[in-house]
Amino acid sequence: MDSSIGGKTGVNLPEGKNLVGSFYPPRLVLIDPELLRTLSGREFHGGLAEVIKHAIIADAEMFAMLEKDMEKVLRRDREALSFLIPRNVEIKARVVGRDERESGMREILNYGHTFAHALESVTKYRRYQHGEAVAWGMIAAAFLGHELGLTRADDVSRIVALIRRLGALPPWPRVPATALLRAMRSDKKTRSGILRFVLSPRIGEARSFERVPLHTVERVLNFTPRLITASSRLVRGPRG
Repeated sequence: MDSSIGGKTGVNLPEGKNLVGSFYPPRLVLIDPELLRTLSGREFHGGLAEVIKHAIIADAEMFAMLEKDMEKVLRRDREALSFLIPRNVEIKARVVGRDERESGMREILNYGHTFAHALESVTKYRRYQHGEAVAWGMIAAAFLGHELGLTRADDVSRIVALIRRLGALPPWPRVPATALLRAMRSDKKTRSGILRFVLSPRIGEARSFERVPLHTVERVLNFTPRLITASSRLVRGPRG
């Protein structure tokens, strides 16, 4: 969607994600929902992570619809997709139309992406499809919002629960939090060495924050994979 509706093309470098590229708005975008049926389950679920992102940052009603009808969506139900596709196009087009070159409002489309880009970078873009990294990133962003007293616990719970309905994600890399922080410093949203994060005060809204305490970010990087892994074990229950 970045290279079509967003008009943004980018190339990954060892130093970070999408660091070289251009903005080239399309003259025409064609969408054929039937093509979604040709995607593998993994690719389809990765795309749905971005749908969840749009709901978190801009559409509480769509978020509630996903909570209610996620099983239909995962089955690629025609009626569910006929609602989701135009709604997501509308959200992306509205945000991009107000800020084509990502100088302000468009940053909200990067919810979860500061974490996601770091995860992709430290794993050399070989472990995750982009949507999978974004899914992890949104979980971490929700936790960070809560740690900062911004995102309510019930919203964090809803965000994490909905993301986890997409299925198991490739595991969080076994690297120190400091390595992920170094990768974050190469993120295109970093300005004058200051990390910026898109966070959600409540489902349906988001904005950028800077001067987030690094010790809080590091704490989130440490406990996010542990908490998700521990809760997954509880859901599966004891073996034997």
